Amino acid sequence: MAEYFNHEMYPDPTVYDVIRKIEMEEKRREKIRNGEWFMRWIYVASPYKGDVETNVNNAKKYAQFVAKQDLLPVAPHLYLTQVFNDDIEEERNAGLAFGLQMLKRCHEMWVFGDHVSDGMSIEIEFATKRNIPIRYFSSECKEVKKYGY
Repeated sequence: MAEYFNHEMYPDPTVYDVIRKIEMEEKRREKIRNGEWFMRWIYVASPYKGDVETNVNNAKKYAQFVAKQDLLPVAPHLYLTQVFNDDIEEERNAGLAFGLQMLKRCHEMWVFGDHVSDGMSIEIEFATKRNIPIRYFSSECKEVKKYGY
């Protein structure tokens, strides 16, 4: 427990503030582990089609990047493609529709990668119309101002 006064009974606000912040962070992390803390939901958008194996591995990396910031990654292209066949147009459209339903419930959308796919364009337009904040990241998870820069 943080003490405001040092062992000589002099006020030590700097040390107190540091220790207090560490204690608060530990409590927050414990509440996250117990499901008591409200986590912000982040929609992860990245390419899927093309080199599927590489794109899936990248999407996992992006979701982990989000999770390491104590945010809940929502990456529908990782799990809806386990339910729907992306090569069948009707099933792909169903997967995109379900993904948009998830996007409506997210606090932000984070767009990853070096190019925007057709599906990502739909998601970005959807988020823009609904004023969902969008952040852009390179494939190395470095934030960029605008896509491709």
